[in-house]
Amino acid sequence: MEQMPTPDRPLKIGTRGSPLALAQAHETRRRLAAAHGLPDAAFEIVAIKTSGDRIQDRALREAGGKGLFTKEIEEALLEGGIDIAVHSMKDMPVAQPDGLLLDTYLPREDVRDAFVALTHGGIADLPQGAVVGTSSLRRRAQLLHRRPDLSVVEFRGNLQTRMKKLEDGVAQATFLAMAGLNRLSMQVGQSAIPAEDMMPAVAQGAIGIERRSGDDHAAALLAAIHDVPTGHRLVAERAFLAALDGSCQTPIAGLALLEDGLWLRGEILRPDGTEVIAAERRGPVADGAAMGTDLAAELRARAPADFFDWH
Repeated sequence: MEQMPTPDRPLKIGTRGSPLALAQAHETRRRLAAAHGLPDAAFEIVAIKTSGDRIQDRALREAGGKGLFTKEIEEALLEGGIDIAVHSMKDMPVAQPDGLLLDTYLPREDVRDAFVALTHGGIADLPQGAVVGTSSLRRRAQLLHRRPDLSVVEFRGNLQTRMKKLEDGVAQATFLAMAGLNRLSMQVGQSAIPAEDMMPAVAQGAIGIERRSGDDHAAALLAAIHDVPTGHRLVAERAFLAALDGSCQTPIAGLALLEDGLWLRGEILRPDGTEVIAAERRGPVADGAAMGTDLAAELRARAPADFFDWH
């Protein structure tokens, strides 16, 4: 094996520059340092501004979708400016660029969504016609399915920005991922929504680490921190997403659990929340990818031709 990274020749970890992204990169560094008995200084965190971070004035679906949070980071990885890249898996397109590989996952955090409001305890407590902010088509559709009386407004920005918008009265409530709140040790008056009530985004709560496909040195370092159960769950969820051609244009939710094998649930929603189509599969862990593809095929077959039309 090649020489281990040192403070003089550190392994460079690429990440977005938001507080949550940096927290995830620091967690990756801590785990790598502990696994290999190295000082933190043997790993350098490199913050990279992405297109998704720069675009704050409109919905991502209008600007190009999920890849906006990964493009510049993946370019730096391909060009050798960084050695590995740390990503929130729910932001990751299902296909990697040629030359890159994503096969390392950290232990998954809480997958649930958090309902966040300054004065209301839950969705049911919101008054008729209340304004809720979210940039997620999935959350929008799920919310309107339960409460068609509510008004939903676009809410872009990192966690801190969205909290400021709540305080400024732009909306009375919003949603955040419990995983992000936990990783930042933030208590913001949230209540976790059971996954049975609001199924999370595919891969929500999971951190993935990307590397160059021919980089055996990085592969060996990362193998020591890969969480196998999380990997099994994401194989099924991302196969489901890929078969649905999942993007920021489409309200899709999915969750795999390891429970007597693999239990995979998925749903697709009309963007206005008027219809939800859901199904599930159970089977051996080794069949996760096939289960995801099969579940997606069933939902597609049950969906009317105009199901995903966005008005």
